[in-house]
Amino acid sequence: MENMSDIERAVRAIREDRLWQRHLDMARLGGTPRGGVNRQALSPEDAAARNLLMSWARARGFQVSTDAIGNLFVRRDGTDASARPVLSGSHMDSQPTGGRFDGMYGVLAAFEALEALEDAGVATRRPVEAVAWTNEEGSRFQPGAMGSGVFAGHYALTDMLAVKDWKGVRLGDALVQTLAAAPAPRRGGNAPCFPLDGYVEAHIEQGPRLEDVRTTIGCVTGIQGSRRFMVEILGEEAHAGTTPRAARKDAFVAAVAIASAMQAATCDPEDTLRFTIGHVDVQPGSPNTVPGRVSFSIDMRHPATEVLDAHEAKLREIVATMAPPCTASIGRLTAVAPTVFDPDVVALVREAAQRQGYSHMDMPSGAGHDAMHIAPLCPTGMIFVPCERGISHNEIENATPADLAAGTRVLVETLLRLANR
Repeated sequence: MENMSDIERAVRAIREDRLWQRHLDMARLGGTPRGGVNRQALSPEDAAARNLLMSWARARGFQVSTDAIGNLFVRRDGTDASARPVLSGSHMDSQPTGGRFDGMYGVLAAFEALEALEDAGVATRRPVEAVAWTNEEGSRFQPGAMGSGVFAGHYALTDMLAVKDWKGVRLGDALVQTLAAAPAPRRGGNAPCFPLDGYVEAHIEQGPRLEDVRTTIGCVTGIQGSRRFMVEILGEEAHAGTTPRAARKDAFVAAVAIASAMQAATCDPEDTLRFTIGHVDVQPGSPNTVPGRVSFSIDMRHPATEVLDAHEAKLREIVATMAPPCTASIGRLTAVAPTVFDPDVVALVREAAQRQGYSHMDMPSGAGHDAMHIAPLCPTGMIFVPCERGISHNEIENATPADLAAGTRVLVETLLRLANR
C-alpha cells in the first residue's frame, strides 16, 4: 500500500519551473517562426529531442533504452527487480505546423514524475518508466500511433519498417539514421513488447471543454471509436451552357444533397458525435462542364459502438435514397473500436485530483492517442489538462505552466499508487 507521506513528498517535489523550462528547451528543436514546432518522426529534429531527453535522464542516473521500432524508454528502478514496470509517456514528434505541447507534455510530465520521485527520495516497489513513442502523429509515415501499435502487436514490425514517406524514404532507413544519431541500448530484440503493470498518459485536451467550464483535470474514461468512409457519386458530364438543368445528372448537386442530409442526420443534442467531411474531389474540374464524378471523405467518431453502428446505417440509407438521378456508393475505409479505460485507473486519477484540490471532470477523448494501443495490455488511463481555446495541431497551441504542473502532480500520485500496488 502507498504511504501518504510519500505521496505528499512526491507531489510537492513536482517543479513547475523545471517542467516549463523543459518544454521551452524542447520547443527549440524544430522550432518555427510562429512559435510552434516542426519535429516530424525520425527526422534530425526528432533525433535531437531524443538526445536531449537522454542527456537529462543520464544526468539523473536513470537507465535509457530503445526497442526495435525506436520507442525510447527512461527507467527508474523499483525495489523489486522482477516486478513489471508502470509506464507513462506520449510522443515527441509533431505535425509540420504543430504546437509545443501536443505529445511532448506527456513525455515531459512522465520525466518530471521520475525526477520528483528521485528528489523526494521515494522508493517504489515497481519500476516506473517514461516513454516517448515513435511516430504518433503519422504526419510523415502512416499509420499514426505506430510505435505503440508495434509495441502492442497491433502492427507488424516488418510492415512498418517498409512504410515510405512522401519523399520515398523507408521508415526502416530513417530509423537506422535516427538511432545512429541518438544511440541507446537496444531492448527486447525484434519483439518490442514487454509486460506492463499499468500505463497513464498525460496530454493537453486538444479541445475546449475543460477551459469552457474552468476545470483543471480531465479524468479520461476512454477514447472515441472512429470510422472513415469514402462516398462516390457518379453522374454524367455535360456542357454547362447547353444542357438544361432538368436534364442533367450533376454529381456535385447530388453530393451536396447527400452531404447536407448526412450533416442533419448526425446532429445529436449532447454534441458528442463527431462528423467531418474533410476532402472533396470534383471531376473533371472544368468550369464549363457539369461534374460527372464527385467523391468525399467522412470521419465519424463516438465513444459507443452501437451509436456508430446506428449512424453508419443512416449514412448508407442517405446515399441509397438521395443519389438519383445519379448513382452513389459508400465504402468503409477504417473502423477503430472505442477504447474504454480501466475504471480503477480512472478512479485513481479522480481521487488524486480530488485529494489535491483540483477541479475535475470525467470525459472521453475525441482524438486518438498511444494509450488506445496500450489499453489491452494493462490497466490504462489518461489525464487531460486544458489548452487555450482548445487549439491543437497548430503553431499557436498553448497551455499554462500552472495547468501543466497540476496534471503532473496528479500523474505522479497516480503512478506512485500503481507502482506500490
